[in-house]
Amino acid sequence: MDAATLFDVKGKVVLVTGGAKGIGRSISEGFVANGAKVYISSRDVKACEKACEELNALGKGSAHAIPADFYKVEDCQRMVDTLKKLEPKLHVLVNNSGSNWGAPYAEFPDSAWTRVLTLNLTRVFTITQLVTPLLEAAATPGDPARIINIGSVDGVRVPELETFSYSASKAGLHQLSRVLANHLGKRNITSNALACGPFQSKMMAATLKNFGDVIVSGIPLGRIGSPQDIAGACLFLSSKAGSYVNGALIALDGGTLVASKL
Repeated sequence: MDAATLFDVKGKVVLVTGGAKGIGRSISEGFVANGAKVYISSRDVKACEKACEELNALGKGSAHAIPADFYKVEDCQRMVDTLKKLEPKLHVLVNNSGSNWGAPYAEFPDSAWTRVLTLNLTRVFTITQLVTPLLEAAATPGDPARIINIGSVDGVRVPELETFSYSASKAGLHQLSRVLANHLGKRNITSNALACGPFQSKMMAATLKNFGDVIVSGIPLGRIGSPQDIAGACLFLSSKAGSYVNGALIALDGGTLVASKL
């Protein structure tokens, strides 16, 4: 029951959507640095290739790019078909790809709902459904396959910013994660969600630049999340240590939610 064994992910095959930048990049690095074989997929081909080059320089595990535009169902299918040709099993799926949209209530466009919900919610189901046979092939009663859905505190609390479709999509993702936990748990596949607070990323860059001090003042720990925070949570959920966690919504937010006026 030593820590090295409990948190071991060496040799596991991992797919991280949106794994080339921001939170996804931190997650990918955490797995590669601990000996996993990571497939990174997003529509930014150059970013995928650059991330893999940098991660492979770390040694230990390895990183491989399968670029895809998740707004297109056919690209999701192509990405999974490519993965199936390369790997007979998938131990961990991290659904991280996402988008946001902010606009005043009176001006919030219908297109923002289609765009944000498609990527943040619908495609999580699409991709999970497509890779389920690979997850089943990796799953055992003692070491289930894992699904980790990257949610948000804004899917739990009411945010001050006018990001209506984002908040709704993340609340839906949290519930989808629980539904999948019940449905796929019977197949030895766990499903959990991380309700992330503010982390440094492209999506959050402008917000942190303009409101960073205000945001940090509302976090009891007094800082935004680090790459180690998100990577550590994913390693826990993917290892023996997290093998009995199923259907959980874990707040990874420095205490943001407990300090919120719900």
